[in-house]
Amino acid sequence: MLIVSKPNGHVKLMVYRKKTHTEQYLHFDSHHPVQHKLSVIGTLLDRCRTIVSEEDDHQEEIQHVQTALTACCYPKWSMDLVAKQQKTKDMKQVKQIKKGSQKCGIQVVIPYVKGLSEAVSRIFTKFGVSVASKPFKTICNELVHPKNISAI
Repeated sequence: MLIVSKPNGHVKLMVYRKKTHTEQYLHFDSHHPVQHKLSVIGTLLDRCRTIVSEEDDHQEEIQHVQTALTACCYPKWSMDLVAKQQKTKDMKQVKQIKKGSQKCGIQVVIPYVKGLSEAVSRIFTKFGVSVASKPFKTICNELVHPKNISAI
């Protein structure tokens, strides 16, 4: 968070970036679940919404995020989708607070396999189960092997 002092004595809040910041985010064409890519957008837009205090700076930050993500091949539809989802989520949270209800659900974590994980996720969602994906193969899994206990 960047705190800027205004001439009238008030302060405004903006998103702070180090001088070494490179604007490199998860590339949209990379082999990752679409949810991870949309989460990149959601995180950046959420940061803008919660930190930036003035409307002019808010619009400037959104434009900055869109430019950075366009450089990482994010299509316009993905940014529009996440913005719409965030608005819907905010409205649902306001309604839940008014009603005093809380949602309690089941979540499963499955390995990500392109094409298959998305289909499985849709099936689970029909039954009220949320699905998170994790990488199927990681460098750690490939390089590190547990000790053979039977040899001891």
